[in-house]
Amino acid sequence: MSESHSASPSELDLLSVRQLKTVAGPQPQPYRIHAQVEANVVKETSQGKPYQEVRLTDGTDGLTWRVFDGSPIFQEAAQLKRPAWIELAAHWVDAGKFGLEPRTPALRMLEEEEVQSLLAGDEESRERQRLDYETITHLVAGVADPRLRGVAQLFLQQHGDRFKRAAAARDYHHARRGGLVEHVAQMMRSAVKVCEAYPDLNRDLLVAGVLFHDCGKLWENNYAEGGFTMPYTLHGELIGHISMGMELLNKLWRQLLESDAAAAWSTLEPASELVRLHLLHLIGSHHGEMQFGSPVLPKTPEAVVLHYVDNMDAKLEMFRRGYSTSQELSSGILERVRPLPSNLVRPLEPFSPEPPEREMEIPTAD
Repeated sequence: MSESHSASPSELDLLSVRQLKTVAGPQPQPYRIHAQVEANVVKETSQGKPYQEVRLTDGTDGLTWRVFDGSPIFQEAAQLKRPAWIELAAHWVDAGKFGLEPRTPALRMLEEEEVQSLLAGDEESRERQRLDYETITHLVAGVADPRLRGVAQLFLQQHGDRFKRAAAARDYHHARRGGLVEHVAQMMRSAVKVCEAYPDLNRDLLVAGVLFHDCGKLWENNYAEGGFTMPYTLHGELIGHISMGMELLNKLWRQLLESDAAAAWSTLEPASELVRLHLLHLIGSHHGEMQFGSPVLPKTPEAVVLHYVDNMDAKLEMFRRGYSTSQELSSGILERVRPLPSNLVRPLEPFSPEPPEREMEIPTAD
C-alpha cells in the first residue's frame, strides 16, 4: 500500500484517533485506525471538482478525511454512509491547517467483533470509567440523608446504562462516550474535599447535586446505544439539559415518595419538600449566570461550590486535552483550545529535591 512499506494493512499498528493525532508529523507514518462514519458530504474544490468529506470518530476524537476524485478508492469512499464502521490504513501526515491526511489509504469494513471492541473503548478508558462509576456509587451510598440517597440510587438504578454512555458536552470538555461519568466522578471527589475544608457545607446535598446537575444531558448529549454518533434531539434543542434535569428529578422524587420507606420521613428535618427545593436549585443554578443558561443565580453555599467545581473540572479537562493535542507554537507554548481565552503554557513541574550528592571517591594508586 506504499512505495516504502511492504507490510499489509493488517500488520500496521492500530491506534486510536487521539493517539494518531499525537504521533503524526510532517513525514508519512504507517498506521491504521478503526472508526465510525459520522457523516459523508459531497463538496467541490475551487476548480469545481468533487470530493468526499468523510467525518470519522472512534470515541476518543474525530477527524475529517477528504477523498478527491483522483483517488483510487474515491468510489469506494463515496459509498460510505453513517453509521458505517471502517478500518482505514494509510501513511498519515499532519497536513497543518487541513489536519491529518491519509496517503495511499486502504479501506475495509469492520467485523461485528471489531465493532463491539471499539464500542467498549481502549483498555485504559474502560478501566478509568469503571473506577469512576464505582466512585460515584460509593459516594452516593455514603449519603446520610435517606431522601437524597434514595433519589440518587433510584437515578442510577433506572438510568445507569444511559448515564455510562453520555457525554458531558458536545464539544470542549469530556465530549466523548462515557465522558459524563468521568466529569461527575471528578467533581464528586473535588466537592468532598471542599466539604472537608468547609465543614459547614451540606455534603449530602452537594454530592447529590453533583450527580444530578447534568442529568438532562442523558438526553441532550447521549450517544446512540450502538455507536459514537451523538444525534441532536428536539428535547435537547427546545428544552435544554437544565430544564430536563429538573423535570427528571421531580419525576424520581414523586416515585421515591410512593415507596414504603417514605412513610417514615414525615418527621425528618429538614422537611422533604425543602430538601427537594434545594436540590432543584443546585441543578437550576449550576451554570452560575443567566446569560449562560441558568434560570436562577446560585443563592446557597452549596450552589456556589457546585458551580465552581463544575467550571474548574471543565477547564482543567480542556487544558489536559490541549497539552496532548495542540500544536506547539514555541517552547512550552501551545495553540489555544477553545473556549479558553488564550494560548496554553505548559505547567511548572513540581519541585523534586535532588538526591544527596555522593561523596567523591578518591582513586588510589595500584
